[in-house]
Amino acid sequence: MASSPCGSGNFDCGLEIQTRSVEQTLIPLVSQITTLINHKDKLKKTEKTLRAVQRVGQAVSVAVGRFVAVGEAIAAENEDLKDEMGLACFEARRAGTAIAQLTDVSGLQQCEGDGRSTVFSDRTGMVKAARMLLSSVTKVLVLADCIVIKQIISSRNKVLVTLEQLERVSTFQEFVQIFSQFGNEMVEFAHLTGDRQNDLKDEKKRARMAAARAVLEKCTMMLLTASKTCLRHPDCESARINKEAVFQRMRLALEQVIEIVTDTRSGGEAKALPVSIYAGIKDFKVKVEGLRDSLFCVSCEAVAAQLEALVEKTEDFTDSAYTRHEQRETIIQLCQITRQETKQLINTWRHAQQFLKAKEATDEMELSILKTCQSVSDLRRELHRVAVGRATELLKLHSDHLVLQALKASGGDGNLEAVADYAGTLTEHKEQLVETCRLLCHISGTKPLEITCIHAEETFRVIGPQIISAAQTLALHPTSKIAKENLDVFCEAWESQLCDMAILLKEINDVFEGRRGDKKTYLSLPRPGKHLKTVKAAKLDAEEQTSIAKLGLEVCLLTSDVDSEVERWDEQDHEMVRLCQIISSMAYSMYLFTRGEGLLKTTLDLFHQAEVLSDQGLQLCHILHSLSTQLLDEDRILILSETEKLSAACQQLQVCAKTPVQGKSAIFQKVDSSIQNTKGILTVVVYLLPICNKLIRKCKSERSCLASPQHCRETQQSTAVSEETLNGFGVKSLEQHMANLTFLESK
Repeated sequence: MASSPCGSGNFDCGLEIQTRSVEQTLIPLVSQITTLINHKDKLKKTEKTLRAVQRVGQAVSVAVGRFVAVGEAIAAENEDLKDEMGLACFEARRAGTAIAQLTDVSGLQQCEGDGRSTVFSDRTGMVKAARMLLSSVTKVLVLADCIVIKQIISSRNKVLVTLEQLERVSTFQEFVQIFSQFGNEMVEFAHLTGDRQNDLKDEKKRARMAAARAVLEKCTMMLLTASKTCLRHPDCESARINKEAVFQRMRLALEQVIEIVTDTRSGGEAKALPVSIYAGIKDFKVKVEGLRDSLFCVSCEAVAAQLEALVEKTEDFTDSAYTRHEQRETIIQLCQITRQETKQLINTWRHAQQFLKAKEATDEMELSILKTCQSVSDLRRELHRVAVGRATELLKLHSDHLVLQALKASGGDGNLEAVADYAGTLTEHKEQLVETCRLLCHISGTKPLEITCIHAEETFRVIGPQIISAAQTLALHPTSKIAKENLDVFCEAWESQLCDMAILLKEINDVFEGRRGDKKTYLSLPRPGKHLKTVKAAKLDAEEQTSIAKLGLEVCLLTSDVDSEVERWDEQDHEMVRLCQIISSMAYSMYLFTRGEGLLKTTLDLFHQAEVLSDQGLQLCHILHSLSTQLLDEDRILILSETEKLSAACQQLQVCAKTPVQGKSAIFQKVDSSIQNTKGILTVVVYLLPICNKLIRKCKSERSCLASPQHCRETQQSTAVSEETLNGFGVKSLEQHMANLTFLESK
């Protein structure tokens, strides 16, 4: 794990933020400081303005003071981070004090008479203090994040030690004792890595983490039955092979988790993914369409070479024994058409480079660009049709699981010859599925989906032989209940992967048709398994529904208010309107839950809905921040103040939804808190909607009627400063974030 940069009085402002929690924690701080820095030089210093400036400065100073106290407590408990954390906390406290002094404008005339600097007279000092504060606070958060990484590594190490002990056990009694400890350690590891997966900003890392955790989830049950089978039949070679494969796969998955977590500091992938056909076509079209802006942005040879590389990759489709003849011919024909169009484009391109001023050449060039892009799009569409069609056929073919049933029956009868025959059939099915996953990877459309395709391919490749070895063991010991249970577990893993593949196929189709959603169910891991202690899903009983009825009704009324305010907007396609409608719809579903109605059937459904709602609320906060950059000081302060309330409410709901609880009363309390926090979010949204509608109309009117060149330049400069500051950075949740880290450390 790379250490964070540190230097006396010179902090690195380019600290890379890898997790959402750190970023979300910094956003309110950035908005408050941006408000202080981006005031107009000739601001009318009314009493209201002075009070607002002083109030923001004091809020920053107090929050930083409490935040630093938590940081110093963490430093005292972690000797290896003590010096770096102590220095960062010292700089944060110093910067917070400087901001408080600069914003102490209660007696502005007296301050100016005494020659004392304020935010109005010393803008450079304010900017310097703000930069120091952001840098030091970010460093404290990143250092605190190191503690979480250390916890994951420590948890992995404990799992590895116990895994080695399990591999060497020779008696059932010893195995049961050690496996109980192993189960507890895996639950802890699952919680830590699950939180980390959800917190990672990089979607590729999230997908890789999800894949590794899926392997660990499924392998834990396989490890139990494979080890018991090996203990019951110690001289059985197929049982030993079966068990060793499970242990090896678990070790690789554990290593991948640590690789992802520690690479968070470097920002690079440990292993580069092969370029898919979809990615290649996308890049090819970007280069071709870029010729409209510049005929010299790329060489003709580079475009021709890239097309040939794409055509070569289509051989994965045309060389497959499972591709039908007419599909193969269509792909080859489309490749030839794309070659011809690209050749024509290159000829026109070279001609245009020689005669830049000829109008005919420009028109001809545009036509060639359109034809080339159309031909490569047709190729992509056909490849998508072939891959998805084959996957759909295979899923339908394997839906009855006849081969698995035959293997179970043959093994139970002790028929080794029949097991060998059906093993050959399963091997052929495995090869078909592996190749289909490879084709789906080519046309998946996003990096996370590519990673999931690779995970599915590897899973089929590994589980196929494991099912066969488990079936051979059962055939050798047909009366063994544990050998039968072991085969059942591996067959269930195969069936589960087919279900995951069906979900993956739907997601790929959604991306292709432009219906991609923010939430992907197949990445929400781990799913509850037999070996994991999960919170039991529950429904509210009649007494609980009565207790929460009033609160639910208040939420229902607020959703009606949101819908009414949204209808008054002229721009019904505005992003703020869309998000508010989503939030209102989700909140109404939560209200129906309190009545025992609607799509949310259990408390787990409610908590998941609350988590998604909080994410939508935080997206709304980003839009409000963007809007605030276009406003004058008083309006900006109002919007930022309400945005801060909304952000705090969303983060509170998120923490509530993610906090695990046990027991009937604790679960009901969590339900009540989730509904209360949702009510708080709706209250702020209802207040903001008419204000934002009015301000957006006002901004549009000013831009269309009153905008002078000077006004436009000022607006652009203000927006540029704000966006640059907000990109990657965020104070009200500082204490909450650090409290979560402290709580996690103490677990």
